[in-house]
Amino acid sequence: MRKMFFVAFLLVVCGVARAEDALPARMPLPMANSPEEVGLSSAQLARLSAVTREHVAAQRLPGAVMLIARYGKIAWFEAIGERDRDAHQPMSRDAIFRIYSMTKPITSVSAMMLVEEGKLQIYDPIAKYLPDLAHLKVGVEKPDGNGKRVLETVDPPRQPTVQDLMRHTSGFTDASRGTGLVHALYRDKQVGNRSFSNAEMVAKLGTIPLVYAPGTRWEYGVSTAVLGRLVEVISGETLGDFFQTRIFQKLGMNDSGFLVPGEKLGRAAQPAQTPGGPPMTQRFDVGQKAAYQSGGGGLTSTTLDYLRFCLMLLGGGEYDGQRLLGSKTIEFMTSDHLGSIPIDAPGLGFGLGFQVRRSAGIAGIAGSVGEYGWAGNGGSLFWIDPTEQLIAIYMITVSAEERVALRNQFRSMVQAAIMN
Repeated sequence: MRKMFFVAFLLVVCGVARAEDALPARMPLPMANSPEEVGLSSAQLARLSAVTREHVAAQRLPGAVMLIARYGKIAWFEAIGERDRDAHQPMSRDAIFRIYSMTKPITSVSAMMLVEEGKLQIYDPIAKYLPDLAHLKVGVEKPDGNGKRVLETVDPPRQPTVQDLMRHTSGFTDASRGTGLVHALYRDKQVGNRSFSNAEMVAKLGTIPLVYAPGTRWEYGVSTAVLGRLVEVISGETLGDFFQTRIFQKLGMNDSGFLVPGEKLGRAAQPAQTPGGPPMTQRFDVGQKAAYQSGGGGLTSTTLDYLRFCLMLLGGGEYDGQRLLGSKTIEFMTSDHLGSIPIDAPGLGFGLGFQVRRSAGIAGIAGSVGEYGWAGNGGSLFWIDPTEQLIAIYMITVSAEERVALRNQFRSMVQAAIMN
């Protein structure tokens, strides 16, 4: 019995293919015969597999699904470790992950679809569609006579626009982004609580000052969640319904949504505590229907579903005969929209829903000018490199403290696999 358990453990850790993990009959792209066929190094990718197995063996992460596509073929697609450590369920290539902020590009595409339909412009003030946000002030902290910090408010030079939401220059923040008095109000009013609807979340934001004047600096936060509510108001649909009918059904993203249905819960990738590591970040229940359909981070999806979305972007707005956006719109979205607006990310800027690379150097990881993508709080990551015709996707579920180092390692090792 011990021998059988040990063999099963090795199969999980080493990521050996299983019959139930066979590739689906209809893949988004054909498989390459080898990574070398599309200019990638098998030896370097083997290093990445080995490092990931070491992380699984050390229980730093339960498991991972990793994919690289290049020149119209899937060059490398691996599932390693466990999908559910507590249940001793092996990771599978069709595992469903909480993708958190990888929701943001999908929300941004939705908004740009409405732009193409003539229903809004990105320079429109958001109050045009969301009257709860018509009288936003900027919070300024000052000491009172006793040296205690107090919050005063001032009028901003201008109100935030749709573009500000998409590039994170709106002045909205998030409770986790700091310890200031504005951040405390986000916590007190429970902004982002899954029991409140998108409309209720926006109403709460209308009573909280902005953390800075719109258009003056890049500040990550709930901007794209507000954008999701704006999509709802203009379209007349819930955000989940808009995603399903306008994006997921058209692209064949059949395992994506704000809820994992009961018959698919057995494929959900679950978090696990690292022994001796930082406390596991609380993760939402994928099987529980929430009132809050967050355009900033509420979706679940699979690696292949997200590949379909990426292929649409790389294809200039079209995939598998379905056009979602025009090619100039994609070009516009994936260009830098910050200019001189400061961002604490050397060599990088931000477009409409994506981080974009402005310089081949300066940044801490190799890459091409013009590549774009984003990441999720659970550790997931994707980027698209039009120059190299490459898409890379990394799906994991780890604590917030672990995610940056793991996905940066993945990114640098994938870049090192590019041979020509």
